Amino acid sequence: MSQPIVLAYSGGLDTSFLVPWLKEEYRRPIITVTVDTGGIDAAAAKTLHERALALGASEHHQIDARANYFEQVLRFLIMGNVRRGQLYPLSVGAERVMQAQIIARMARELGTGSIAHGCTAAGNDQVRFEVALRTLAPELEVIAPVRDRHFKRQEELDFLTARQLPVPPHGAAYSINRGLWGVSIGGKETLTSQGGIPDDAWVLSKDAFTQPRAPARHVIRFDRGVPCGIDGQTMTAVEVIERLEQLAGPYGIGRGIHLGDTIIGTKGRVAFEAPAAEVLLNAHRELEKLVLTGRQQRIKEMLAGPYGDWVHEGQLLDPVCRDIEALFLQSQERVTGIVNVLFRPGSLFIEGVDSPYSLMAASKGVYGEATGEWTAADALGFSRIVGLTGVFHRRAGERAAAGESN
Repeated sequence: MSQPIVLAYSGGLDTSFLVPWLKEEYRRPIITVTVDTGGIDAAAAKTLHERALALGASEHHQIDARANYFEQVLRFLIMGNVRRGQLYPLSVGAERVMQAQIIARMARELGTGSIAHGCTAAGNDQVRFEVALRTLAPELEVIAPVRDRHFKRQEELDFLTARQLPVPPHGAAYSINRGLWGVSIGGKETLTSQGGIPDDAWVLSKDAFTQPRAPARHVIRFDRGVPCGIDGQTMTAVEVIERLEQLAGPYGIGRGIHLGDTIIGTKGRVAFEAPAAEVLLNAHRELEKLVLTGRQQRIKEMLAGPYGDWVHEGQLLDPVCRDIEALFLQSQERVTGIVNVLFRPGSLFIEGVDSPYSLMAASKGVYGEATGEWTAADALGFSRIVGLTGVFHRRAGERAAAGESN
């Protein structure tokens, strides 16, 4: 029997199409592997398994990688308050390197040297997968028909329909990717820069504004930068993220459309829903403001941008990422406490934060009201010294204008 091809299978149109196409083209068994990095409940897992076999896969495997995804990637995105373009929280794409690791491992365990993916030639994922696979498993043959043969979504849909094979629910209209950190949605509306997507295209928040919910308050707990509970209930980080998606998603919190630079150099646009990411990034940022010094925050901000870029570009395996993560980890030693949040339709409001390491509570002074470890005379002297640079700059200009020299 010929060696199987291991297909990275998401259940979307591209990878659904590839199961029968690869089987017909290569005349080899197709083994589908779904790496669960979030967004797959028991019912969805059952559907993915049944659909893969119905499409012609000889075996289907699902790997629960949610905890590993958090440990390898998401905790550092939270610790760094990482967003792309000051908006997009890397909802989908940050997990690709880890998925490539698992696919490569599965190929070795199954005794094959061939893996396939459904990435296009125009997107970011092809680069993420290829960079990771070349680094981790250069001996593997990588088959990428959607990219290399330029298949269009309608062609894939027609191929499946002609063979009376299962078609994903959204068909060719929208490309939807879902993970622990949110959902990305691509369609004809995101191919240009002008408009938004229709309400029924949203996955987590389609009724947020047609059926608005009453405001709700919640308390989120962090332990050394890691979310660990909601409303007094202790949870794992994965449980916190999944619960916040349920709580904040129906409010339309974390909904947006990101316009930015792709890895291959073009401008790209994608709609996204990231309720848990929106809540945790904002809550964590405000807690850090209470417990970190201004210099600590400044250095972290300088590193968050490059780190997010490299994660986005599939460069997570570069050793510089380990260096930045080491600083992030050290910076979180005192990021412990609670954050009070208010959910309203389309709105997240941070009402307050508290921590045993509060730098605000450590001062005897009260901002704008009363001095503490200093006197009024100290404040006057400080103001005079702080202003010296400006004084000298003005004085030098006056001397030059008057023709004076040293």
